[in-house]
Amino acid sequence: MTNSIIQINTRAALEQLCATLATQAEMAVDTEADSLYSYFEKVCLVQISTRVADYIVDPLVVELSPLGALFADARIEKIFHAAEYDILSLKRDYHFDFNNLFDTMVAARVLGWQNIGLGNILQERYGVALNKKFQRADWGHRPLSSEQIAYARDDTHYLLALRDLQAGELQRVGRLDEAREEFERLCRVKPTPRRFDPDAFWNIKGARDLDPPRLGILRELYRFRDAQARREDHPPFKVLSDGTMLAIAAARPTSPRTLQNLCGITPHLFQRYGSTILDAVEKGIAHPQAKIPQPHTHREPPLDNATRNRIARLKEWRKARAEARGVAPDVIISNEVMFQIARRHPRTLDALTEMGLGASKQREYGEEILAAAEERKK
Repeated sequence: MTNSIIQINTRAALEQLCATLATQAEMAVDTEADSLYSYFEKVCLVQISTRVADYIVDPLVVELSPLGALFADARIEKIFHAAEYDILSLKRDYHFDFNNLFDTMVAARVLGWQNIGLGNILQERYGVALNKKFQRADWGHRPLSSEQIAYARDDTHYLLALRDLQAGELQRVGRLDEAREEFERLCRVKPTPRRFDPDAFWNIKGARDLDPPRLGILRELYRFRDAQARREDHPPFKVLSDGTMLAIAAARPTSPRTLQNLCGITPHLFQRYGSTILDAVEKGIAHPQAKIPQPHTHREPPLDNATRNRIARLKEWRKARAEARGVAPDVIISNEVMFQIARRHPRTLDALTEMGLGASKQREYGEEILAAAEERKK
């Protein structure tokens, strides 16, 4: 490894970096966030590599807007590994647009590589062992250690060489257009703002086994947990886990002693939240959840029998195609596209395109998909 690590902590340094990157044909990119440590997660680090240097940009001390023009510039290829999360995060926090993407994980899937994690790929292809020590680190904490900086750099340092290897292989096997269609889809993904749904406690595994008073307790605990997590700027699970809330609801503790003896109630948790938890229990019992709540999530209308049959036939066709190619089934067509086809039952190739099927897959699989979706004659 010969590249230097250049840390970008000032506006002037970032503008100089952007001027350098504007002259490049490609750049490798990754991000680190604090989803395990904050209620509203944020981008805490941006790593960028060129053929000659590795850069670590700190968005907690320098505003990232100058990078926006580079991400949108179609002349510069941006190489990520598992790009979707990074793109969604950067769009959410900075409203960036993206053009000309190469995702090395997508390329690995299209090529049918068995292991698609970056660590496994680098170990197999280059004999490089990535340090996994900081996978769950708090990237919002400063200062960062030299070990963290080195760890972050490794996530982009090898991507340019990997991209070259994969692009050549995709070209050789005639799958480059297919991969590019998925790269273009990733450029268009849109972030969904985080919204709290007070009735989503119904979706917790085990909630549907509770009687109305216990379900009322779970409802109150769920709402308390979110409000407290916001106040503390912590992810909700760090206030109360789903399992602990279910245990409290099932036990219906009405005294400090019974609460304190429950599994999952640590001394710290009891001291910090004990009285509030008991208040939630009392309120839940007094106002049982008699009706089945309706979480405010978008749901497709129920599937009719004809649609279910089309899904079954499409899955059967997709599985056979995937096994023949040596790839995962959703590489052939995604679940989203498959369900669109099953629901809308297209009869033409052009209609498949309207449902999100790329041109290369339409050419290769279009007629087979239409045939699989068609009702079988008795």
